[in-house]
Amino acid sequence: MTRMYEHHDAVLHSVREGVIIVDGEGGLLLANDEAHRLLDLPPDAELRKVVDLGLDADTAELLASGRMATDEVHLVGERLLAINQRPTDLAGGPAGSVATLRDSTELRALSGRADAARERLDMLYAAGVGIGTSLDVTRTAEELAELAVPRFADFACVDLFDAVLEGGEPEPRGALRRTAMRAVREGAPLYPVGGRIRFVKSSPQARSLAEGRPVLETRLAESPGWRAQDMERTEQVVGFGIHSLITVPVRAGALLLGVVSFWRSERPQPFDPEEVALAEELVARAAVSIDNARRFTREHGMAVTLQRSLLPRTLPEQGALDIAYRYLPAQAGVGGDWFDVLPLSGARVALVVGDVVGHGLHAAATMGRLRTAVHNFSALDLPPEELLALLDELVARIDQDETADGTTAPVAGATCLYAIYDPVSRCCAVARAGHPPPALVRPDGRVEFLDVPAGPPLGLGGLPFETAEVELAEGSRLVLYTDGLVEDRKQDIDTGLERLRAALGDGDGSPEGTCRVVLESLLPARPNDDIALIVARTRALGADRVAEWAVPVDPAAVGEVRAAVARQLARWELEELSFTTELILSELVTNAIRYGSPPVRVRLLRDRTLICEVSDSSNTSPHLRYAAMTDEGGRGLFLVAQLTDRWGTRYTPTGKVIWAEQPLP
Repeated sequence: MTRMYEHHDAVLHSVREGVIIVDGEGGLLLANDEAHRLLDLPPDAELRKVVDLGLDADTAELLASGRMATDEVHLVGERLLAINQRPTDLAGGPAGSVATLRDSTELRALSGRADAARERLDMLYAAGVGIGTSLDVTRTAEELAELAVPRFADFACVDLFDAVLEGGEPEPRGALRRTAMRAVREGAPLYPVGGRIRFVKSSPQARSLAEGRPVLETRLAESPGWRAQDMERTEQVVGFGIHSLITVPVRAGALLLGVVSFWRSERPQPFDPEEVALAEELVARAAVSIDNARRFTREHGMAVTLQRSLLPRTLPEQGALDIAYRYLPAQAGVGGDWFDVLPLSGARVALVVGDVVGHGLHAAATMGRLRTAVHNFSALDLPPEELLALLDELVARIDQDETADGTTAPVAGATCLYAIYDPVSRCCAVARAGHPPPALVRPDGRVEFLDVPAGPPLGLGGLPFETAEVELAEGSRLVLYTDGLVEDRKQDIDTGLERLRAALGDGDGSPEGTCRVVLESLLPARPNDDIALIVARTRALGADRVAEWAVPVDPAAVGEVRAAVARQLARWELEELSFTTELILSELVTNAIRYGSPPVRVRLLRDRTLICEVSDSSNTSPHLRYAAMTDEGGRGLFLVAQLTDRWGTRYTPTGKVIWAEQPLP
């Protein structure tokens, strides 16, 4: 059999893999040079049995057995050998076997490096999708720490400048705040989350910030610069088993936002330069998200400040409604929701709630413009549908101006609901422009949504608005809100309205209690939109606080009116106001008789103030002016303006009303 292989001997010895031929009795017939090297065989190996070559038992057993093997790995000395073996008698040949041996030690090293590279790519991919899921600086820092531990480090700390957390540009010499920390085990003597830290110049963190590059400390116990930070604490850190550190500055362009520290304790080997490169890449990806969150925080803060400055800080004094309200900005960005309470003439009160589509400074600024416009329009004492028509025209004009300017986006949409409540008639007039309908809670607890024609959103133009009127019993609760309360991505508005109906049926019946119950029932954990809510409980101005007279179109009737008013003021124990009230009514009634049209009526209302009203059927309004020395008249309204807190004109479907208010003694 030896002669069978002699003519192949030169070829086999030149093969780069080890080759062994064993006979049927376990004797070694041939081993080429590579097999001698890999197995460390003696020079006379071909004269021995395989089991006598000094090989480990598993390897000797395999080679002597002649059984089939494919890439079976055996540890021979310090080498990992992959052995392939085939019997030689499968096709009728002589008994024995042929085995090839390949050194896989280097392949394993290459495979290990490939696994490390794959893990690095996996971490960078995870950083891309897992860091920056929210526009919150603290949460973004936490996501970086959570990704790094335990895959890369045993402890990770993110320290950012205070200004970054507030949305501002950091001052590099300022203190840092520990924003996030992640650990494989509790009890590490590192600085806690929330604490302010000033790193000494010799510390790795300070060097990273000063030099703008990562710093590697392979042996913390032998690092005097790091230990100088806090000798007692650093001794505890080393005693805890933390032995290696990488610090990486958090940079976004030219801005230095903070520093990240990666610590190792569980694995005995320290960080190496390749891991420094990975740490730098992780922090670089996170820095972009942290800076985006910082910028958003700044804009969000500016928008919140602007919006809160534009919303009412306190409710005006009025006696027609008991009011409670809530305003909650969205978590993700301030929108354009707004509300207002506007006292009108004749003890009436207007409620308004609106919503500008979109978020950010532009939406907040547009909301401020609309709220100011409603204030101005309400001073004209317009019916709800006319006020919305003017507001609609204003939004269309804003859109035209901004589209022509090209620097800002037009108003994508705005809705509004305007309601006027009169405590004398207990009538409420409501109109809406694309806004959700108001809810009404009757005194007996029944809940309904008022049937108010929807109208188009503001800015579309071309379609009229309609006003619905409803009589409200005293003690009814009128509920106005924005769509953020009843609609979100997880539920449509119909579901939200039914949930609102159910919530309004609970509570103690007070406006404050209603607000609390509604928000507890409907408020999502993280609102995607602003929420404005107003609950107004109606009051009625009783007949004992209202006096009214018809006035004949005769100048002599002025004296009768003055006498009747004096008697009424005496019944109300307001005799102190008799002189001024008689003077005011004399002027207003005389003007109505002389320049107006019948019927002429006088009404006194005792509310927070004393209100005098004179109505007639004409549409001409008197104007305040300076009378010349030679003029016989023209001084009456000047006196009215001097004697009252406020006076004005409001138009009605049947004419006009001239009114004046005096403070009560």
